[in-house]
Amino acid sequence: MSDSAKPDSYDVLAVAPHPDDLEILCGGTLAKLVKQGYKVGIIDLTSGEPTPRGSLEIRAREAEKAREILNVPMRINLDLPNRILMDEPANRFKLATLFRRYRPQIVIGSAGRTPAASPDHHQGHLLIEAARFYSQLTKWDDQFEGTAPYRVPHLVYAPFPFEAEQRSWQGTFIIDISDTFEQKMQAIQTYESQFDLGRFEKVAHFIRCVNGATGARCGYMYGEQFALPTSVGSTDLFTLVNGSKSLLSANIQPGKDHLPMG
Repeated sequence: MSDSAKPDSYDVLAVAPHPDDLEILCGGTLAKLVKQGYKVGIIDLTSGEPTPRGSLEIRAREAEKAREILNVPMRINLDLPNRILMDEPANRFKLATLFRRYRPQIVIGSAGRTPAASPDHHQGHLLIEAARFYSQLTKWDDQFEGTAPYRVPHLVYAPFPFEAEQRSWQGTFIIDISDTFEQKMQAIQTYESQFDLGRFEKVAHFIRCVNGATGARCGYMYGEQFALPTSVGSTDLFTLVNGSKSLLSANIQPGKDHLPMG
């Protein structure tokens, strides 16, 4: 049986420091992947607690409700410490063990340095990269609960908006989430301990602006951007380029359909 065909294997595992991070960064894409028939799991590195209005029980309920809205079949909390999350060997072993156990084809990891927000974001970025490498290491099985080594084929970054650095990623792409955007927003709204009504309205406006502007670059109503640690390669230029285009009619009607972006 191939790795991808094993009962516990997942097509995609998405990883971020806190419950609500992935919903904000790529919730539309996760919901879309599920609709497309892929097996998707979420890993929250920490509980996100303590926070001013939350508790462990409240955050767990909110995360579970968001999971149900996105229709993601599995959500795991790694129970690493919030606020002081660090990329250190013990934490690498814990996350890499999950990669070895669930053997994803793709890991989506939150990425970026956010000085105005939690330092957990940057440490989580480093931890995800390191755990992916640790997952493949041999002669160290006792550190990974006896799970077999596994090389994760693909790492995809979900960058935090407005992070501190302007990065020159090796490759970027945008996923059309026009059909799952409202589903994404419903999932985010479940985090009432983090977003009371007044704050949620501001956050919702921010997300609509970011995802709207991102999607507009490809002719989509809403889009989520991703980045890659390596350049994009293909043996088929036509499929690579044509498959990424907005599905607009080639027969342009005067005054309609035209996108002024070029």
